[in-house]
Amino acid sequence: MKAVKVIDKQPVLVDVQEPIGEGVKVKVVSSSICGSDIHMMAMNAFGDCIIGHEFAGLTPNGQAVAIETLGGCGQCGSCNDGHAVHCAEGLSLMGVTGDGGMAEYVTVPAAQLVALPSGMDIRNASLVEPLAVAVHGLDRARVRVGDRVLIIGAGPIGLALGAALRARRISYDIVARYDHQRAAAEKLGAGLIPNSNYDVVMDAVGSSASLSEAAQLIKPMGRIGLVGVAWGGVALKSAFCVKEPELIPSAGYNCKSPTRSFEEARTILHDYPDIAQALVTHRFPLDGVIEAFAAASDRANGAIKVVFDVT
Repeated sequence: MKAVKVIDKQPVLVDVQEPIGEGVKVKVVSSSICGSDIHMMAMNAFGDCIIGHEFAGLTPNGQAVAIETLGGCGQCGSCNDGHAVHCAEGLSLMGVTGDGGMAEYVTVPAAQLVALPSGMDIRNASLVEPLAVAVHGLDRARVRVGDRVLIIGAGPIGLALGAALRARRISYDIVARYDHQRAAAEKLGAGLIPNSNYDVVMDAVGSSASLSEAAQLIKPMGRIGLVGVAWGGVALKSAFCVKEPELIPSAGYNCKSPTRSFEEARTILHDYPDIAQALVTHRFPLDGVIEAFAAASDRANGAIKVVFDVT
């Protein structure tokens, strides 16, 4: 079968055997590129695994599913609380620590399959995973109706945060770098003129500059939700400390009902199909892996979310 691996820090289409063994064999329909894929590729962090942690497909009985790619032992305290990302036996993430979804087939533990509602376009269902990340970030930052909320960064996660806020009936503003990001944000109900004294600022960038901007625009003792990954580390200025904001990082998503992030994320995507219209800017077959990653790496030229149509 066709699959994507990283060789010498470059994405490469390879031919491998179809997976066998434990788990449910899923026929992948859609798989999308995450910004972290590009960062980890440059770090040579994938080893020999098939990459891709945002994907959806069909089980052997025809059930459409999104895949909750975070896994854990299922027995430790963190797993029992739904925080598989903090599993006592270590992080397990399909597409990073094991084979993922940029392939025609993948085996998935049954507990990590999330059934999709009838009528949802499975070609867009790889967006459930980034929406789950956004849902968890909002939960971590304790965002609630009545809060004045700002999002810094209008890439895929920033826009997913906006989509989740709209679904929760919470108005928000957003800081976007590019015109195509502003257009997408406007489709998702964002205000495009930032103000100040926000109750909550969601940082979807994760840089020293974005945190400095968050500190400027947050009200004293407000909450800053850090959803963007600080790949190069961050520096905080004295003004940040003087403002006394609460800095709340988030990673992954909650994996246990009734607060399972994937369950809210699939509902959001089902109820608001225009999310895919706003986020998905490019589609490629797996054969177009070189072109797909080139597009995803060049946000200045219009890319937001790049999706592989696998079947």
